[in-house]
Amino acid sequence: MNNVEFEVTGRKALFTFPEFKTGGEKSSMAIPTYEALKGILKSIYWKPTITWIIDEVRVMNPFRIEASGKIIPKMKGNKNDMALYNYLRDCRYQVRAHFIFNKNHPECRPDWNEKKHLEISKRMIEKGGRQDIFLGTRECQGYVKPCKFGEGIGFFDNYGDIPFGLMYHGLTYPDEAYSKETQGCITMRMWCPVMHNGVIKFIKPEDCVMTKVICKMQPKTFEMPEEKKEKVD
Repeated sequence: MNNVEFEVTGRKALFTFPEFKTGGEKSSMAIPTYEALKGILKSIYWKPTITWIIDEVRVMNPFRIEASGKIIPKMKGNKNDMALYNYLRDCRYQVRAHFIFNKNHPECRPDWNEKKHLEISKRMIEKGGRQDIFLGTRECQGYVKPCKFGEGIGFFDNYGDIPFGLMYHGLTYPDEAYSKETQGCITMRMWCPVMHNGVIKFIKPEDCVMTKVICKMQPKTFEMPEEKKEKVD
């Protein structure tokens, strides 16, 4: 069992669709996306050897919206314009996830050491991550610490089911392809989440039936250190 559990908090968050990141006014979704939580874990610890799988998230605080005015450059001309950003406020989430070995990088096979990556991941969670943590966008600083998933009192513990309709799940990059259709391209995934008593159980990327190819892209390859090549030979 290579599960990791942690709590991430932040004063504000902005979880948006990818097409809304180019400019103009932005409004956050009510819940964090699979891709956003995966990005947090990759900031905590990541290597091309592993792929993080988000199992579930527990929403601890109520949904609050904070509006903030932003000065942004106009798409045409040299003048600036004013836009309104709607952030989630006072965010707190408990996350449970695990990793699998990335079969799209066979050159990393000598590094397929489950215990090693699990212990490093736990140490990085205790230290707050290897890189800065963000909740959706860079201006939304986040902080992580270890926790036991399910402990503590959450605002939605007795709310029952809350459906959110069609929402963005994440992007499948070519180095994480799981089928012939997702090889050599970037694929966007959609799904319909339902929160039960504050907990959202994510489906796996390969279980998303609503997908769309965004563009073509070839995966990056990584060179193995010479000493590891010798061990393989």
